[in-house]
Amino acid sequence: MNERKIKLKTGEIWQERLVAGNGHSGVICSCDPYEEVLTYQNIELLMPTEEPRMTPPEVGSELQEARQAVLHMDATWNVHGRKRTYLYAYHPGMQLRITTPQQELEAYSRRMVGETGEVIMDYRDKTGDFSRHTFVSREDCVVTQYLAGGKETLPELILSIDPPETLPKFGVKKWGTGPEVNMKYELVYDKAGTYLGQAAHYPVFVESELQDKGYVTMVRILHTGGSRNVEQTEGSKEIHIRGAKAVWILAKTAAQVEMGEMEDFPGVKAQETIDAVLADLKSAVAKYRTKEGSWNYERVLALQKEQQRETYGTVSFHLGEQTADSGEEGVEKETNTELLQRQKNTPQMLQKLMERIYQTGRYVQAACAGYSAPRLCGLWTGEWNPGWSGAYTMDANVNIQVSGMNTGHMEKAAWGYMYFILRQIGDWKENAKAVYGMWDALLAPVNTDGNRAIMVEYDIDYPFQYWNAGASWLMVPIFEYWQCFGNRQIPLPEDLAKVCGKQSLDLEQEILRPLLWKTFHFWEQLCTPEYYTDREGQPHYKKGKTALEEGEKYLIIPSYSPENHPNGYSSTITANAAMDIAAASDVLRMIRELEERICDERSGEWLTASRELAAKLPEYQMDETGGLKEWSLPQMHDNHEHRHISHLYCAWPGVETQHNVGLAESCRQAIRNRNVGNAGKDDTASHGWIHKGLVAARLKDGRSLGEILRLLVQSDIFYSSLLTDHNTDRCRGVYCTDTILGLQGIIHEALVYSERGEIEFLPALPEEWKQGSVDGLMARTRICIRKLAWNLEKKILEAELESYEDQEVRISCPVLQYDACYYLKQGELRRIRI
Repeated sequence: MNERKIKLKTGEIWQERLVAGNGHSGVICSCDPYEEVLTYQNIELLMPTEEPRMTPPEVGSELQEARQAVLHMDATWNVHGRKRTYLYAYHPGMQLRITTPQQELEAYSRRMVGETGEVIMDYRDKTGDFSRHTFVSREDCVVTQYLAGGKETLPELILSIDPPETLPKFGVKKWGTGPEVNMKYELVYDKAGTYLGQAAHYPVFVESELQDKGYVTMVRILHTGGSRNVEQTEGSKEIHIRGAKAVWILAKTAAQVEMGEMEDFPGVKAQETIDAVLADLKSAVAKYRTKEGSWNYERVLALQKEQQRETYGTVSFHLGEQTADSGEEGVEKETNTELLQRQKNTPQMLQKLMERIYQTGRYVQAACAGYSAPRLCGLWTGEWNPGWSGAYTMDANVNIQVSGMNTGHMEKAAWGYMYFILRQIGDWKENAKAVYGMWDALLAPVNTDGNRAIMVEYDIDYPFQYWNAGASWLMVPIFEYWQCFGNRQIPLPEDLAKVCGKQSLDLEQEILRPLLWKTFHFWEQLCTPEYYTDREGQPHYKKGKTALEEGEKYLIIPSYSPENHPNGYSSTITANAAMDIAAASDVLRMIRELEERICDERSGEWLTASRELAAKLPEYQMDETGGLKEWSLPQMHDNHEHRHISHLYCAWPGVETQHNVGLAESCRQAIRNRNVGNAGKDDTASHGWIHKGLVAARLKDGRSLGEILRLLVQSDIFYSSLLTDHNTDRCRGVYCTDTILGLQGIIHEALVYSERGEIEFLPALPEEWKQGSVDGLMARTRICIRKLAWNLEKKILEAELESYEDQEVRISCPVLQYDACYYLKQGELRRIRI
C-alpha cells in the first residue's frame, strides 16, 4: 500500500488521496507536505432535500394493473407516469487545510498501513526530515494526526478551514441545484487557538427528520514547544504554530445533531452541540496526556493496533514465494502507480500487484467495519452530490462489497452489516405492506441513505417496487456469518441497544431466524394460486383459484430483474425472473439448514412449510443455446446487452450449481451469451465484472476468472491509492469501492469453496497463481483455515484446520485429484498434506 512520488501534482483530484476510517468516522488525506488537506467524514452525514420520505400511497392499488399488464405482454403500462424520487445524499464534513512554507522536495512517500490503520506521509527537504501519521481511533472515534520532525523543529504550520462551497460539485446535482446552497454554516474558534471548527445547519424542508439539524466538526490542537496564535485573514481565521517540536491535531465530526431553528442559528442549541463535541475531544486529550504535558501518541496507537489485529490482521495472502513487499519500512519498492503502469504492459497478472490490491482491500474493509455496511463510496467523499448520492445500493453493490467479509474472518464487518440491516427492517415491513398488502414480510428497496429504506425510488424504467429478491439476497451475509462462526451473542451499538432494550442479541433466535421467516412470509404471500403456469409453462390468471393442480407452478408476478428487460419487450416489469426463483429457493435452503440445527418445537412445522413452498416454485428454463434464461417464460427472451447478471443468482450468492451439473453448465453458457451480446456496449461498470468474477469462481472456472482479473488490473479502474472508480474507463468519475472490496470475495472463492461439511481447495485458481498461501480464511462450516499453502508445479498443498465444533468434513482439491473425509474435534488443529 505504498506510494512514492517526488513531483507532486498540483490540483490533484480528491479521488487520488489516501483514506482512513473506523467504520463510523473517516478522513481523506491529500498527503501534500506543503498544503495538506484533511476532509473529515462521518457515515451519517446526509443532506436533506424536499423530496418525500414516505412510500407513495397509490403503489398498492397499482399491483393488479401491473400483473395484468405483464400477463398480457402490455408494455404500455407505465406506472401512471410516475417519476422516481430519491433519498438523501451523503456529503463531506469539514475540510481542514495545513499550509507550510514551500520547499523543494528531496524525498517523499505516502502509504496506508493495514496493521495500524494509519495514513503515513514522510518527506525530506532542506529544512529536515518530517512525518505525519493520521488515523481514526476505534477507541475514541477521534481522527488523529501527529506531525513530527527528526531533530528539527517543525516548519511554521498554518491551519485554516475551507468554506464548504470550495469543495467540488457544491450546489451541482445531475438535475438542478443541490440543496446545500441553502444551508448555513459558522466558523468556530477560541482566541487562544486551542480549537477550530465548523458548525452547519441543514436547509429546512417540511416533513424532513433533519429540518432542525446539521453537523459539527471540531479540531483540538496540541503541541510541544513553540507558540500558537490566531490571525485574521480575508474574512477568516487561521491558527499559526511556530517552532513546535511536535503537533497533534484531534478532530471529531458529529452528524445529524440538534441545531435549533434556522432563524436562531447559531444559537443556544448549536452551541450546546459544539460544546458536546469539544467535551469529547477534551476527554480524549485528558485520557492520553502525559505528565510532561504532551500527548501519548504511542499509547493511542497501541490500542489501535490491537483493534486492527482483530480486523485487518486476521488473514494474510501471498502469491509465489513469500515476498518482501510487506516487509520493513524503508525497503525500496515499486509504487502503486509504477506497478499499475507495468501491469498495463504485461499480459500476465503481476503477483505483487494482486497482493497489494488484496492488502488494500482488507484495509478498506476494516476501515468501513463496525457500524454499518460500506456505502457505494465506502466511507469517503471529497465532493458534494457524489455519484448515486453515495447511497447504500443493494441490488449488487453492497452485496459484492461484503462478499469477502465472512470468509475473510472480519467479524466486526459482519456485525456492522447486521446493524445496517436491523436499522432498516421497520421500513422493509412497511414496503411489503404498502406494495403488496403483506403482513410481517420484508421488501427491500434498491437504495437506502442510512436513515430511511422506504420504497420511493421507482418508475417504469426502474420498477424497484417489484424487485422481490432484495431481502433474500441481503440475508445471505448474515446466514454466511452463522455458517462460519456458529451462534453468537452479537453486541449492539448504542442506537440499536436503545431500540432493543438490551446490549446484545442472540444470532440464531433474535436475528437470523426472525429475518429468514419474515422473508419466507414475503414469498409465501407473493405466490398466489390465481397466477400460475400450466404443465407447458404457459402463464394464466384465474380469479378466485385457491390451490394449484398437479403439474402447475406458481407464477412470480410482477417480477424485476435489475435493471434489464426482455428482448423485444420494452417494459422491465416482468414475471418469473430467474433471480426471483433462485432467491426464493435460497431462503428456503437457509431456513432448512438453520431449522435442522436449532431443531426445537417450531422447527418441524416450519420445515414442512418451506418444503411445500419449494415444490410449487417455478422451474428454471434454458434458451436454444442451453443458457439459463433470465425469465422463465416462453414469451420472454433474453436481452444480453446489459451489465447485470442477476439471473445467475443460483450460482452466486446461491449454491444450487454446486449440486446440479446441468444448471452449472447452463450458467456458464449464460455468461458466454452475455459477454458476446454486451461486448463494448454496457461493459465498463465495475460491479458487472466483479459479479461475473464471483459467479465464475462459484462455477469453478479459473480460466474465465483469470480473464476478468486481468481485464480489471489492466484497466483504468484503480487510483494510485488502489481504491477504485465505478467504471473501468472512469467515464463517470465516480469514486466506488465495489472493485477493491469485491475482489476480496473473488480471491477467497477462488482459493476455497465451502459449505456445511465440505471444503474444496483451489476450485477456481487463475493459471498465474501456481504457488501461494493464505492464512486465516473461514470456511462456511465453522472451520478456520489457519494455513493454506500450495505449489502446483510440485503438486503440493498443505493446510491447517481448526474446527469450532466436532464434525465430519469432506476435504477435496480437484486440481490435485484429492478427495477424503476427516473427523475434526472442536479446537483441534488438524494438518493436511496433499
